[in-house]
Amino acid sequence: MKLSKIFGLHAVQSALQYSPDKITQAWIDGQRQDQRLARALGELEALGIRPEKTDRKRLDRFAEGGQHQGIVVEVELPGELPEHELKNAVQNLGAPALFLVLDQVQDPHNLGACLRTADAAGVHGVIVAKDNAAGITPTVCKVASGAAETVPVYQVTNLARTLRWLKEQGIWVFGAAGDTAQSAYRSDFTVPMALVVGAEGKGLRRLTQEACDLLVALPMRGSVESLNLSVATGVLLYEVLRQRMQG
Repeated sequence: MKLSKIFGLHAVQSALQYSPDKITQAWIDGQRQDQRLARALGELEALGIRPEKTDRKRLDRFAEGGQHQGIVVEVELPGELPEHELKNAVQNLGAPALFLVLDQVQDPHNLGACLRTADAAGVHGVIVAKDNAAGITPTVCKVASGAAETVPVYQVTNLARTLRWLKEQGIWVFGAAGDTAQSAYRSDFTVPMALVVGAEGKGLRRLTQEACDLLVALPMRGSVESLNLSVATGVLLYEVLRQRMQG
């Protein structure tokens, strides 16, 4: 079990809304009184959790200098799933596969945003490498707004090898790349598929690109060269969803 402290009224409200059963302890500023804090306190007490009243200095230490707004809670973080769980999931799918693969994405904000979009678009799971990649952290959970609890995150040892295995299972692997002439809007995303997106500023690694069936790009009409990673991922996933809803 991986425990971590989250702080701030917004983060705590997200935990109360999406994963109240994961909250184990809570601390509040005994000198602070406002409506939002009182509402969070009431919701915690309704769960059977009686927050410990303490002083601001202790909360400052818990939050490591962050803006805690008078409240800190300890939560059980969702964990990453091992490689064999991915294989079980693929072999037991009841619908055409849709996986999101992140190639060395290290920014927890990007991972959290991708998880949130993945949940909305009906992605069956997010695949990341064990090394040089972000995993589930309090920041990821905060940005994901509950999606870290609903979208499985699979950690694999060798990403290129995993992509080759997915292809062996009849899953098409599409890589997002800005330097290809193939438009995402002229690609067939109704097939069982995995969408592979590279790290901000770096794109897909060579071995990752070579493991893809097809590289696709979003048309760019302005002066910027690329979109933010999580924005591009959202546009691509919703193009997948659009095509599948029409089919």
